[in-house]
Amino acid sequence: MSLASSAVSTLLPVTDTGRAKEFYSDRLGLPFQGTNGEGSLMYELSGGTTLMLLPREAGTQNPSTALTWEVADLRSEISELEGRGVVFEDYDVPGLKTVDHIAEMDGERAAWFLDPDRNVLCIHEMAASG
Repeated sequence: MSLASSAVSTLLPVTDTGRAKEFYSDRLGLPFQGTNGEGSLMYELSGGTTLMLLPREAGTQNPSTALTWEVADLRSEISELEGRGVVFEDYDVPGLKTVDHIAEMDGERAAWFLDPDRNVLCIHEMAASG
């Protein structure tokens, strides 16, 4: 078996599983699969990927992007998520500036938002090749 062809699980720390479940299930619309023996919330994503939200103490979050989804229509996805109460971040720092929540980068456009535990999440769209 090769790692390149194996399913991947992403694990994110959360301090309040009830609050996390509301965000990931209701606001993001991810399909909740249940809770494992340690109390982690489990979500089955595309391609056999699993997202596990681990109950942890505050302060275990990574300040960098923890998870990103590739979407076909970034503006439409932003609008849909905002309609469910997701708040997008805006940046104006050297090397990264967002306009209407979107950063244009080499070959892609991206937008970031935080979950209730301040894990940084992203949606991005690849530029059309032509």
